Amino acid sequence: MTDLASVIGPDEILMRLPHRFPFLLVDRAHSYVEGESITGIKCVSAGEPYFQGHFPENPVMPGVLMIEALAQTGALLMSKTLDADISNTVILFIGVDRARFRKPVRPGDVLEMPVRVVANRRGLFRFEGDALVNGVKVADAAFSATSAQRQGEAS
Repeated sequence: MTDLASVIGPDEILMRLPHRFPFLLVDRAHSYVEGESITGIKCVSAGEPYFQGHFPENPVMPGVLMIEALAQTGALLMSKTLDADISNTVILFIGVDRARFRKPVRPGDVLEMPVRVVANRRGLFRFEGDALVNGVKVADAAFSATSAQRQGEAS
């Protein structure tokens, strides 16, 4: 059972990540350990816009969006670890070293995404993450991200 005091809710996620609906793919998170790990949660709804075309008669969450959900979970971990202010910092997903898709994810599923840092060298974070539904691994990936100064608005 997750300690409710350790749950990272939607308000903090919106404060730490620049993504917004329909592209925000982390609903909440828990089990944050600074610089080490976090677990993101995505409740997959039948109303997700991608199900209209992927596939209407047999809806399946696109694998690339599962990887993006893992990357957003990693970005949340980075943001908390670096105490990044998204008004002047952007966290950039810079690579996927491997990704495997094992089972389809469908409306009604809840993705649980434990993500852990495997290396942090000069601000380049390397992660490994799993996507689980009911404790069964549906996808996994190794990926990397970094942070940069946000560019000013063009006048």
